[in-house]
Amino acid sequence: MSKTIAGFSKLSKSKKIDWIVNTYFSNSDDAKKIIKQYWNTNEKIQQLHDEFIENTITNYYLPLGVAPNFLINDRLYTIPMAIEESSVVAAASKAAKFWLDRGGFKTEVISTTKIGQVHFIYTGDFNKLKTFFNSVKPKLLSESKHLTKNMESRGGGVLDIELRDKTENLDGYYQLHASFETLDAMGANFINSCLEQFAKTFKNEALGFDLFSEEEKQIHIVMSILSNYVPNCLVRAEVGCKVDELTENDSISPQEFANKFVQAVNIAEIEPYRAVTHNKGIMNGIDAVVLATGNDFRAVEAGVHAYASRKGQYSSLSHAKIENGIFSFWMEIPLALGTVGGLTKLHPLVKLSLELLHHPSAKELMQIVAVAGLAQNFAALRSLTTTGIQQGHMKMHLMNILNQFEASKEEKNILTTYFKTNAVSHSAVVDAINKLRIKSE
Repeated sequence: MSKTIAGFSKLSKSKKIDWIVNTYFSNSDDAKKIIKQYWNTNEKIQQLHDEFIENTITNYYLPLGVAPNFLINDRLYTIPMAIEESSVVAAASKAAKFWLDRGGFKTEVISTTKIGQVHFIYTGDFNKLKTFFNSVKPKLLSESKHLTKNMESRGGGVLDIELRDKTENLDGYYQLHASFETLDAMGANFINSCLEQFAKTFKNEALGFDLFSEEEKQIHIVMSILSNYVPNCLVRAEVGCKVDELTENDSISPQEFANKFVQAVNIAEIEPYRAVTHNKGIMNGIDAVVLATGNDFRAVEAGVHAYASRKGQYSSLSHAKIENGIFSFWMEIPLALGTVGGLTKLHPLVKLSLELLHHPSAKELMQIVAVAGLAQNFAALRSLTTTGIQQGHMKMHLMNILNQFEASKEEKNILTTYFKTNAVSHSAVVDAINKLRIKSE
């Protein structure tokens, strides 16, 4: 039976595991065996992983695959992807090969500005607050110099601080809305430290501002935190070619394929139910590279989906058109990424992934990640508008089904050959493996 425990975080790793397996598992020995078999045999590496988070008991593996043949701005890349979903790496690789022969991907970083906010409550005269802000703004910047000087020496730092009146939405609610350039760092710790200093200075200086009444001097700081919505940290990725160069599939003409592809994108632009799945496919590629390079895929997801809703309705992130016989497919997407700090200098596989990518700057990584998303979207739409999504996906999923049934090497060889010419479904695979085993008895 489940039960509470006091002081769990203070227990040793082995005692944590003992309590978990004895409390929650009917076979504690088997549970402990599974937990331990994922430990790294190198004690130093295992300790490193143990210290990434709290209450670590083991490692959770995801496959790290690679997608080669990505030509981005005339430079070749092999892109690392950490993901568990079948067919994602294969689809990205196939799209990369397709566009390799058609000029590759073109990318451009449009802007790299990030945002942080001090949220506060003030119940007095707005004109007084505005006067106070204008007078204290230089001090907000000067008193944060000990935090910003290193970033400024590299060309980054605080770009601006604005006072924003949000009282139409919430009584007494205002913001210090600050913009930042963090260069090759994602910058979360830097931004949050600056914001907390802004808040401290702002609150303290208000106490001595002569125009404020005693009540107005009591500015209430609610919180100081960066935003993961980064609509001004934007990258563009695109591909294009003549329509008659578009398809490798003899069952559909290049013009028909181009028309169907553009229609599919148009549907995702106006239909939220389709747009969510459409964009999820883009994020299959993006998240896999973000994770492989030690970046925060939850922050990226949140910011991207907010951006997809910026016009009041959730919509496609990618766009396509046919103009003067040329097919164009592109995407502009917000990505706040870093190549220094965080896990980038700690996790051995993150370091390996970044070296595989030629040690990119944050701007270069933005472009690589955007391309992975666009490639994934192209591959998905090509399947949807020609053979259907399940044909390729289920063939990739075949091995997962066989592993569920602990198929032997010989059984896998026979069944993968069989399903090269037969439709794959879970029931069809189960039926085939059962027949094979009955036959061999």
